[in-house]
Amino acid sequence: MSAASLLIIAFSYLLGSIPVGYLLVRLFKKQDIRTVGSGNIGATNVLRSGSKGLGAATFVLDVAKGALAAAIGAWLAAWLLPAWPIRNVEALAALAAVLGHMFPVWLGFKGGKGVATGFGVFLFIAPWAALAAIGVFGIIVALTRYVSLASILGAASFPIFAWYFVHGDKPAFFIAAEIIVSGLIIVKHHANIGRLLSGTENRFGTPKAA
Repeated sequence: MSAASLLIIAFSYLLGSIPVGYLLVRLFKKQDIRTVGSGNIGATNVLRSGSKGLGAATFVLDVAKGALAAAIGAWLAAWLLPAWPIRNVEALAALAAVLGHMFPVWLGFKGGKGVATGFGVFLFIAPWAALAAIGVFGIIVALTRYVSLASILGAASFPIFAWYFVHGDKPAFFIAAEIIVSGLIIVKHHANIGRLLSGTENRFGTPKAA
């Protein structure tokens, strides 16, 4: 692996690892979001902490950092890795950004589940597929009010939509990265899957104590 590719990985990881939810709650509510609700730093738990504004801001900024990581990775590749297929570099940056969000060095490698950041990177590398996947997410939330189930099914649907909507060259690594990111998001929901199977998962809009 070249120094240029390592630079892109490092930059994308560090950008993805910015713990937006943690920082916003610490700044505006003087709380550690890791001690609230599920302890997750993502938008859903920030929303459940009692601040709709901070929850929305967390989602938007997590999406933005994912898209930005993939975009800057592609821009750097044009200068540093001109011989590489651009989609491979986008996929490399996308994977690194999502890993950064899930395993941020700043928080002892304990981060979020990667849904918003994953959507951000997908929105850049395969926008129509990402919009179709977020459509699946929205439908499942509307029907069941299970955000976790919607996240799992949305993530699982993305590689299928990408195969259909992405035209032109689709290198093997590009496809593999899509599947890996989707798989990581699903795996990070392992506790939610257990609660869904047992019927104890919390529905969106239901107080945690209920």
